[in-house]
Amino acid sequence: MALVKYNNNSISAVTSAASIPSGALVLIKTLTASSSATLSFVDGSSDVVLDNTYPIYKFQLINIHIASDTQKLQFNFSTDSGSNYNVAKTTTMFNAVHDEGDSFASLAYDDGDDLAQGTGFQSMSGTGLGSGNDESLSAEMFLFNPSSTTFVKHYLFRSVQNSAINYVYDSYSGGYGNTTSAIDAVQFKAGSGNIDSGTIKLYGIKDS
Repeated sequence: MALVKYNNNSISAVTSAASIPSGALVLIKTLTASSSATLSFVDGSSDVVLDNTYPIYKFQLINIHIASDTQKLQFNFSTDSGSNYNVAKTTTMFNAVHDEGDSFASLAYDDGDDLAQGTGFQSMSGTGLGSGNDESLSAEMFLFNPSSTTFVKHYLFRSVQNSAINYVYDSYSGGYGNTTSAIDAVQFKAGSGNIDSGTIKLYGIKDS
């Protein structure tokens, strides 16, 4: 493959870059928290689509604010339309961390928030969220081919939060739901207490 070398003139002439094609990202459902114990997306319920219509689904979490200080935001999958959220998962988690006072910074794997065939909820935040009015979490998560009855269900997410101790956590996780049953529901909740406010949007990404 030939190496293409760009100069300043050629870069200035570029008018577009690789991206999701126009119209490929389809908004399916928006849920807005209001002292909500859970936010759940269940296929076939309340106009939610989470089946073989799309090969990839994307969740956008916007300014998730929890009611109880130092609690983590979590998610889990269901294979029975939300009757149980207990899919076995094997996952990873690592965090980039920096505090407001510029006295601490790190990049490290977090073995306290990974799962090894665990059926519990997966944490989306590297530490407990703050419940102050200026503290929240935002994230995006991708779920790949959840309707497959052949393969396990891969996911990945990235989240950013300002924590209860005034640290920013830039958190990354990837893993899989170890089931060949179709995943037809996803639930988000705080470790304890309610989600006070915030928005989660579910999108489908069309096959090319």
